[in-house]
Amino acid sequence: MKSPHDVVVDKGWARTWGASPQAPGASVVAVEPFADATLRQVVRISGGGRRVRIRFTNEYGTAPLMIGAAHVGLAAPGGGIQPGSDRALTFAGRWSVDVPAGAPILSDPVDLPLPALSRLSISLYVPGHVKTCTTHGSDLQPGWSIPGDATATLTLPDSAVPLPAQALLSAVEVLSDAPATTIVALGDSLTDGTGSTPGADRRWPDLLAERLAECGGPAVYVSNQGINGNRLLNDGFGVSALARFDRDVLATPGLGYVVVFEGADIVISLAPRDDDGPIAEFLKAFPGVPVTADDVIAGYCQLIARAHGCGVKVYAATLVPYGGAPIFSPEGETARQAVNAWIRTSGAFDGVLDFDAVWRDPNRPSRVKDEFLADDRLHGNDVGYRAMADSIDLSLFR
Repeated sequence: MKSPHDVVVDKGWARTWGASPQAPGASVVAVEPFADATLRQVVRISGGGRRVRIRFTNEYGTAPLMIGAAHVGLAAPGGGIQPGSDRALTFAGRWSVDVPAGAPILSDPVDLPLPALSRLSISLYVPGHVKTCTTHGSDLQPGWSIPGDATATLTLPDSAVPLPAQALLSAVEVLSDAPATTIVALGDSLTDGTGSTPGADRRWPDLLAERLAECGGPAVYVSNQGINGNRLLNDGFGVSALARFDRDVLATPGLGYVVVFEGADIVISLAPRDDDGPIAEFLKAFPGVPVTADDVIAGYCQLIARAHGCGVKVYAATLVPYGGAPIFSPEGETARQAVNAWIRTSGAFDGVLDFDAVWRDPNRPSRVKDEFLADDRLHGNDVGYRAMADSIDLSLFR
């Protein structure tokens, strides 16, 4: 006879959407303290499934987080929920739960048929005061704060105000009828999608997910673990890639592949340090001695060893040009070229995504093609991120 405390474990879960948690003081944008509010956030998953569970996060909270209620459903335009799709979430069978400071929490699974590339509306009611809100410092995904418990409200009320960043939400995981494998994209602002159109899902991992969903064959999902301002070796906006690799990558359900696209260490540490320059205030968030190409290569070797130790294939994307940006330096360009040469020729990675070759201007190799650039001359636009995604050989993930 089963005990009331027996747990039925479903095997075959895969992460279909992700956002790396950050401390509120370690991101470009943050959520101010709040209380007695519902946070409603819309995300687009990569692959579909028949059951879903949500991972919430209090990993940078300084006090327990009380979840009063939580719901998930198919998103309707304007922050609404499609009728008939709303599902209340529980946590070990309870409607409310306290999440310890420094911890994440997974909801219980619910049945909800989800086609690939579905948009979900995820609502979380927090009755208490949240002084330190774990966020993902990006405003590219729509979200709102609503007074009181509005988790089951199908239409976004007039009292809703936009959220400046993603908050208390870090992953969506699904169970499908066929085995699924997840690719984790580990990177900085170029993976997080800075410069792309907000709410349009035009980051290169989003566009890769579209290609994978459309081509048929075995199910392969994509989890974007990019952080704007992230570095490989040292903390910046978010802890370093080396520090967060176990949590954001190796702990991913269904993990099969990692794409490493991290190079901001070189760009930032070798940038011109002028106290009166246009980027002086920005660079204050990134202390430390200059980083060499050999330092970055040593960091890559650590990631490769840790991924291979878990039976995971790891690919590298070459570092793209950044000439013309205020942060550019000749020393940084030399180091970038050295790192790219190693990525292409060492054989240390299981494969290479040559984003440098896709983006560089053949007439000015230290610069990106003008048509791919956002206004800051450093990040991509929708066209640039599409070119990255379209250049990827999908057979790497089959």
